[in-house]
Amino acid sequence: MESNPSDLSSLLTKPPRDFLLHLEAYLSKRDGVDKLLKISRYATKLILSTNFIPPTHPLHRRLKTFESSVGLSRKAFRLGKFIQDINSFRSAKLKSSQDIVLAIIAYGGEGLYYFVEQFVWLAKSGLIDSKHSKMLQRISAWAELIGYVGSISLKIRDLRGILEDEACLVSSVEIRVKRRDGTETEEEKLKKLREKKLMKKLSMVQDVADGLMAVADVRDGKGRLSGPMLMASAGMLSAIISAHKNWLSC
Repeated sequence: MESNPSDLSSLLTKPPRDFLLHLEAYLSKRDGVDKLLKISRYATKLILSTNFIPPTHPLHRRLKTFESSVGLSRKAFRLGKFIQDINSFRSAKLKSSQDIVLAIIAYGGEGLYYFVEQFVWLAKSGLIDSKHSKMLQRISAWAELIGYVGSISLKIRDLRGILEDEACLVSSVEIRVKRRDGTETEEEKLKKLREKKLMKKLSMVQDVADGLMAVADVRDGKGRLSGPMLMASAGMLSAIISAHKNWLSC
């Protein structure tokens, strides 16, 4: 889940810059490195889910070890990340009681998920007794799923507002065209609004993909929607979208 409340429309309006400088800025951020690890992990999961490499082959075992190590590394990157959700909730523009409830569900669920993930990492790394690992992972999975429900609900609400603003701007541009007035300002606003709409839709797709994986975690990998290929594909889709958003934001 990406719970950054900042206006995503600004991400696409930044002027292009030197690729290596951009890459340096991207890799200097925790989220930038985390998303590259996420892509690596789910790319490995995709390879393993195809059964192209036999389970008895040494490469299969090495890929399994690599995937597990990357997963543990990503948990280390989440240390203190729950503070982000506290600040996101504090800075959120909440206009109604419904907004407050949805924000509590979204940011509270994700914040609890990141908080518990710290202890999951400690259990998996050996500092905490591993007998607590399963319970911590279950709490983490439920918190993550609840957070995605709230996040998707908030984004649906935001998308409706964007669509309403877009409809008003389209009408304004059409009226000015008929009057032969200048429409450059309105057209620029409309372009930015459509970019914002695209980013919001991509963010919703990412949340749905991540939510699907959270459902699988809650169900311990059981059920029709928990197949290795589907989970790996959902993870890769989420990783690509989040990496793209982080690339644009830095």
